[in-house]
Amino acid sequence: MCVPQTIPQTVSTGLPPGPVTWHPLQAREARWARLGQVPVIAWLTGLSGAGKSTLAAEADRTLVAGGRHSAVLDGDNLRHGLNADLAFSPEDRAENVRRTAEVARLMAEAGTVVIVSLISPYRADRALARRIAGDIPFLEVFVDTPLGLCEARDPKGLYRLARAGRIPGFTGISAPYEAPERPDLTIATEGRGTGPCARALSARLMRLSRAAARAADGSRPR
Repeated sequence: MCVPQTIPQTVSTGLPPGPVTWHPLQAREARWARLGQVPVIAWLTGLSGAGKSTLAAEADRTLVAGGRHSAVLDGDNLRHGLNADLAFSPEDRAENVRRTAEVARLMAEAGTVVIVSLISPYRADRALARRIAGDIPFLEVFVDTPLGLCEARDPKGLYRLARAGRIPGFTGISAPYEAPERPDLTIATEGRGTGPCARALSARLMRLSRAAARAADGSRPR
């Protein structure tokens, strides 16, 4: 690759990076004040078929209707683009979480309430996502749906294929799911409709994103 001498050798040129500089940008607080809200990252975790994507989409609609600037990062959608090169090994799952968390952090820095819907089965990976969030309020949301109910729903037919041995490393069947030990919010879906579950999430996010409601420590919202 030929790079003109006038172009600095940054990571974007494809050349090995030298010292990497963090460029100062507009203060994020100015953006937040303009939006009239503070950002929150809500990280929805649970088994496949637990209802994460449905809850995220419904909560997002409620937030927008309530005047919030919000967005959803859905795990399936991300695997069509940003994470299309990743498989489902523990290492690839960790990278899936890391990339998603970095994007969520960038969006939150711009003032957005970000709802992440990602199985993210390993506690260590979810802990990394919280660390990446830094001082952005981070809400770990456990979408608690029993495995049997997820299998009964099986909207994509994945459990049937996993039981037949046609999907190796499938979370809950041939790969572990490590449930959160101390989630910031648990939404038990069994016996409840989508509406009440989504309202529990959106109500918490509406409160946390009010400018005066930012958690004091910036990491574990109350």
